[in-house]
Amino acid sequence: MTPGQAAGTARDSRGTAPGGTRGAPWDLAQARSHFDSLAPEADRWLARSRAYHEELKRLLRFLVPPGLSVLEVGCGTGDLLAALAPARGVGVDLSRGMVQRARARFPALRCVVGDAHRLPVSGAFDAIVLSDLVGQLGDVWAALAEARRLSAPHTRVVVTYYNFLWEPVLKLAERLGLKMPQRAQNWLSSRDLENLLHLAGFEVVTRGERVLLPKRIPGLSWLCNRLLAKLPGLRRLGLMHYLVARPAPDARARREGTVTVVIPCKDEAGTIADAVARTPDMGLGTEIVFVDGNSKDGTVERIREEIERWKGRREIRLVPQGDGHGKGDAVRKGFAAARGDVLMILDADLTVPPDDLPRFYETLVSGRGELVMGSRLIYPMEKQAMRLANLLGNKAFSMMFTWLLDQRIKDTLCGTKVLWRRDYEEIARNRPYFGDFDPFGDYDLIFGAAKRNLKIVEIPVRYRERVYGDTKISRWRHGWLLLKMCGVAFRKMKLA
Repeated sequence: MTPGQAAGTARDSRGTAPGGTRGAPWDLAQARSHFDSLAPEADRWLARSRAYHEELKRLLRFLVPPGLSVLEVGCGTGDLLAALAPARGVGVDLSRGMVQRARARFPALRCVVGDAHRLPVSGAFDAIVLSDLVGQLGDVWAALAEARRLSAPHTRVVVTYYNFLWEPVLKLAERLGLKMPQRAQNWLSSRDLENLLHLAGFEVVTRGERVLLPKRIPGLSWLCNRLLAKLPGLRRLGLMHYLVARPAPDARARREGTVTVVIPCKDEAGTIADAVARTPDMGLGTEIVFVDGNSKDGTVERIREEIERWKGRREIRLVPQGDGHGKGDAVRKGFAAARGDVLMILDADLTVPPDDLPRFYETLVSGRGELVMGSRLIYPMEKQAMRLANLLGNKAFSMMFTWLLDQRIKDTLCGTKVLWRRDYEEIARNRPYFGDFDPFGDYDLIFGAAKRNLKIVEIPVRYRERVYGDTKISRWRHGWLLLKMCGVAFRKMKLA
């Protein structure tokens, strides 16, 4: 039993949980009676585990942005749901006593009595939260199937559960009267939950562990819960496990769209004609937007020539970068000018072939990924495509960002990235969370996608030698910038 359940939150169960309940089976009436009897003392139990609940709220507020439609299954007295500041908040709980307290405390929420296995609500939600609930369910699969029924393609399901390594400590706390006495729990590891989510039609986007010290001790609590609990090795000892999942893509629900290929360029006159000729038509129509960063080698003239050459056959536009600097600024200006539903970035040096772009489009519109990135670190490269120091640096940053973002990322700096316009607009709206820190544009998208729990996938690409002009990357100066970005990610993604 977790400290979350010690707050007095009602939890559902029916009969013996398949394949994993230890102790006496629960039935629905017994579970309701148990939590109804605890409802009058809910505030006292909440106060005794306040430190844990503050960490839980902090995590959920990070994973679930404010202003969404949110369903919490097993809402108890409504404290966690209210902390998420939903535009529409619906809570379902088995205990009538708990629901009455939730209604009295948070009249803006809609809290109803119901069974997690047959939820008395309809429609789709942006986020569905099952916090410290699955241990008490009689049929976890059935409850997750109900969550799937209430999910749209963009829905995120957040499941928190306790680490069984902590069970002796929690049992002792129960005997000492420091937490609410509970019945036997389902024995579920993170892998078990991931499998059950898969069976119910979800795929896990990210996972993690939190809370090494579930009591408030000035200084020590911050050190343990904000820093040590995030470090490799120690994180496995965290009291709280969490998973964030999305509905698994359905091939029958493929969504086509129009495409904008944004090509930032500076002094790339020798590749402009090739970029246009080799960029395929995709989806419901493809436009090409060049963003020129004040080139001095005739790049602008070449772009205008291509616009005239392809007039009536292809939609090609030129956007001057003006006073802006860097690829990141160019990408933002290109995306702002884009008319397509799907936004693509293609580097003007063509070291990643434009011919590969249909693979990115297919991955996105089929739902298999929500930020689709190229990976140059799988296939052999042409001799001069990437220097050894750059290659080693890329591999080091790959491991660092995989840990920082809790999603596997092999190549952080491949310029080819594809996403839906609607997702980019959400990332742009939330840009102040990280700040305007990224001169490349890659990390702005990666960090923003990870913060929104988008599914990030990578497609192997063959990395070619540059055939014209000079690289705009400085190994040491930009390497230092990348280290600073790792610091930003650590503060915003791990310490937040």
